[in-house]
Amino acid sequence: MSDDAVLKLFAEGSYALVPHDNMRKVIARRLVEAKTTIPHFYLTVDCELDALLALRTQLNGAAPVKKTDKGDAPAYKLSVNDMVIKALALALRDVPDANVSWTETAMVKHRQADVGVAVSIPGGLITPVIRSAETKTLSQISNEMKDMAARAKARKLKPEEYQGGSSAVSNLGMMGVKDFAAVINPPHATILAVGAGEQRPVVKNGEIRIATVMSVTLSTDHRAVDGALGAELLGAFKRYVENPLGMLV
Repeated sequence: MSDDAVLKLFAEGSYALVPHDNMRKVIARRLVEAKTTIPHFYLTVDCELDALLALRTQLNGAAPVKKTDKGDAPAYKLSVNDMVIKALALALRDVPDANVSWTETAMVKHRQADVGVAVSIPGGLITPVIRSAETKTLSQISNEMKDMAARAKARKLKPEEYQGGSSAVSNLGMMGVKDFAAVINPPHATILAVGAGEQRPVVKNGEIRIATVMSVTLSTDHRAVDGALGAELLGAFKRYVENPLGMLV
């Protein structure tokens, strides 16, 4: 519909017009491109978080103290999202056929796991990239992510810090969202949508118990990552989340 046709649907004086800035125009163009040119395919699994949460607490408790202008502070403070980034990066390393980008003439197979992380900023969204995330420690990922998120919100990221990458994480769990499917950000072939961890009943050895469970949905570009390959990638991610000591070796 044209702008005039849309506005005629609303009563005069019942709205205000807020012109689109360049960021919103770019986001709109890229989302339309992604949904109209990429055949999206979705896979969802539930991951138990209790072991990961316990390890996070232990690692944060063991963080060394450093002196800052504001006094003593821990050298790092890990979030669940930091551990999700690491788990996805290791899964991409373990399933290299899923660490790809599609072009019309060839499949681009990435030699490292460069994981973008969706960050909400005033007026839009930006995706800074953690380069070679599979090789970095959790504390390195955490501190790098905090720095880039702060600079993203101040609109001080350099183009090379948010362009490219081989996959991405979009986490709305901290907003209470249980599950959702994210739109792939070209040139990525996958994006992982992360929901909130919540206590749910699970069956173990024929018995019902309570566990902290997080639903995650992998969106894949079906031209590059088909169902079986996407399931393999998601399975590798789930193993790292549920057996998080594997992220430390």
